[in-house]
Amino acid sequence: MSTKFICLIFSFLLLFSGSSYAQDHTFGSWAGWFNNVKFSAKWGLNNDIQFRAGTNWGENSMLLIRPGINYYISTKQTVAAGYAATLVTSELPAAGKRLTEHRLWQQYIITGKLGHTVLQHRFRLEQRFLKRPDETAFAQRARYFIRGIMPIGASSGDTFTQGMFIALQNELFFNIQNKAALNGHFFDQNRAYAAIGHRFSPRYDLEIGYMNQFLLRNEAIPNMFTHIAQIAFYTRW
Repeated sequence: MSTKFICLIFSFLLLFSGSSYAQDHTFGSWAGWFNNVKFSAKWGLNNDIQFRAGTNWGENSMLLIRPGINYYISTKQTVAAGYAATLVTSELPAAGKRLTEHRLWQQYIITGKLGHTVLQHRFRLEQRFLKRPDETAFAQRARYFIRGIMPIGASSGDTFTQGMFIALQNELFFNIQNKAALNGHFFDQNRAYAAIGHRFSPRYDLEIGYMNQFLLRNEAIPNMFTHIAQIAFYTRW
C-alpha cells in the first residue's frame, strides 16, 4: 500500500509540472555524477558534476560543478554548504544570451522510510551571481526536492544493498530575492523525474530516466516545457 501511495504522490507532481501553462516544447539530454565521501561520523564531502545539452551534446551545452561540505547531524539528517558554477560550453545563437553563474548554497537533508521506499527531502537556499553580456545581477532562490527509491522485489524489512529499483523525484524552485532579474515571478520552475536503476553495491548506483522540466518565463518569452533524457551515476565512499 505504501508503494502505491508514493506512486500516486509523484504521479500528481509529474502531472503538475506538465500543466497547460507550458507553451514551447524542447528536448534535452543530461548526464551526471553525484558523489558523497564520508570522512568520519560527522564530516564528509559531496560533489555533483553534470553535463547538460540539447538534443545532441554539441548544442546548447552547459557544465555544472557543485562541490560542498557535509555535516551529519544524525544518520537521517545532514546539513551542507558549498559552491557551484555553471559554464556554457558551446556557441549560442546570435540572439542567445550566454549565462555564466556562480552560486553559494546551503542545504538540509532528512531521510526516512515508508514501507521499503527510502524517501529523501532536501531544502536548499542559493545565492546566485549571474553574468550576461549586458548585465550582472544577484538573486536568491529556494528549492524543495523530494526523492523516493523503491527496490524492485524487496520486502519491507530488507536493507536494499543490490538490485533493480525505481527512482521518482520532484523539485520546486522559487525566486525569493530579485525576481525582476529572472522571470519576474516568485515561482521559477519545476522538475519531475522518473528513472529505472541498478544498485551494484551499497556504494554504486546507475540509473536512466526521463525528466520533465517546466520553466516559467516572463511575459516577453513563452514558457518552456523541456523533455530530458538523463543518465546518472551515484557513488558513496
